[in-house]
Amino acid sequence: MLKEFGVAYVLVGHSERRQLYRESDEQVFDRLLAALDAGLTPILCVGETLEERDAGRTMDVVLRQVGYIMARLAPEQRLQIVIAYEPVWAIGTGRTATPEQAQEVMAGIRAYQAGFDASLAEQLKLLYGGSMNASNAAELLAQPDIDGGLVGGASLKTDDVYAICQSAG
Repeated sequence: MLKEFGVAYVLVGHSERRQLYRESDEQVFDRLLAALDAGLTPILCVGETLEERDAGRTMDVVLRQVGYIMARLAPEQRLQIVIAYEPVWAIGTGRTATPEQAQEVMAGIRAYQAGFDASLAEQLKLLYGGSMNASNAAELLAQPDIDGGLVGGASLKTDDVYAICQSAG
């Protein structure tokens, strides 16, 4: 049905679904496969809670989420997904990871992907999705491993959307 309406991308594994509905990595994988089977591009959302970040477990959590999916996909399927890092503690709070924190996680995801396939790691599209807005987009998007943004609340403000697009160049 989504395809009939011209939808091309769908979110899977969003933090709210993982938390509120206790969606497991296995369920996220099933939804991701359903999206691929329907001809849609899944955007796999991954990220850690504030408690996990404070415990120094950011990369463990993120790479577990990414790894569960990637290990189960065929090589050609891996090229069809987009990964969005959305630190749970930054969603809707107005807090955002520093550009350096976001870059560190994105570089870690890309390096992890290189373990599957070096060309995949280079081609992989990585989005940052933790409260990107008009005032922080340029600095976030300037990071070498951030390919774009998964914009939430700021997408409801025309001026902010314009400014974010301008930042993306």
